[in-house]
Amino acid sequence: MDEVKQIVKDIKEGKIKPIYLLTGEEPYYIDRISEFIEQNVLSEAERGFNQMVLYGKEVTIEDIVANAKRYPMMAERQVVIVKEAQHLARSIDKLFSYAENPQPSTVLVLCYKYSKFDKRKKVYKQIKKTGVVFESKKLYENKVSDWIRKVLQGKGYRITPKASSLLVEFLGTDLSKISNDLEKLQLVLSKEKEITAVAIEENIGISKDYNNFELKKAIGERNVLKATRILTYFAQNPKDNPFVVTVTLLNTFFTQLLKYHGMKDHNPKSVASALGINPYFISEFQVAARNYPMKKVSSVISSLRELDLKAKGVGSANISQADLLKELLVKII
Repeated sequence: MDEVKQIVKDIKEGKIKPIYLLTGEEPYYIDRISEFIEQNVLSEAERGFNQMVLYGKEVTIEDIVANAKRYPMMAERQVVIVKEAQHLARSIDKLFSYAENPQPSTVLVLCYKYSKFDKRKKVYKQIKKTGVVFESKKLYENKVSDWIRKVLQGKGYRITPKASSLLVEFLGTDLSKISNDLEKLQLVLSKEKEITAVAIEENIGISKDYNNFELKKAIGERNVLKATRILTYFAQNPKDNPFVVTVTLLNTFFTQLLKYHGMKDHNPKSVASALGINPYFISEFQVAARNYPMKKVSSVISSLRELDLKAKGVGSANISQADLLKELLVKII
């Protein structure tokens, strides 16, 4: 995020490079930087003649170079943005000559999304010399909650750990999707109040009571009644609560619990760091550790793997999600 801020800051200060290679598996920041360049390098009056958007599926490197070598009309610069540049992977080396001597009055932006640019290529090294290379790395799931907190904090909002975890559980690690829902929350919620799980339920439509987050907690507490209610809800709403998501989350939880059992230092800071969790959730592991000895945890992990295979049709065809959920509860608790 700091690197993104620096790129934006430099552009605002007029320190604009002739080439920007925006690459990586996480499209969110690639989109944000390219949108910023699209909206801020040229004035509204200049854009009509001096800004163009090309698509990697529809153009060749020769087309891009030809457009990049044009001179701007009645403006200091022109902007050429190439979206979906990853489709030019086989011919991208042809851009090397232009990267060696780019047109100083052109700002060429290459949006190379969903994959990493090969850093061994000469063109990559040359763009690093004459322009800017930004790699947008995919965030691990345990880092997304913190990302949500920082984004909201930057806009004057606060969110509870439970609420941010709820968002991650239902929206995954797609930062664009999460950002869209955060914008919805900011439209209807006041900065004075902390964003809670209740606010998520009321404004985004995610149940604060019937979700994998609450299921994990109920299982950790060995609360059979609560776990049964949640799993019954899942069985009745299979499309909104796919079994694969449930079994994956529980597998992660019990794997972390196994690691917790193996730790000598159970200091909250040490646990949070080792397990990659928010300190807010440490109490859940403390409770679960008392309810599930290490031997039982190993057995649960084995059962979860078996259930995952069954769900994929291995050794058990046509088993319903309701039956899988019942078996899950029996084998764990």
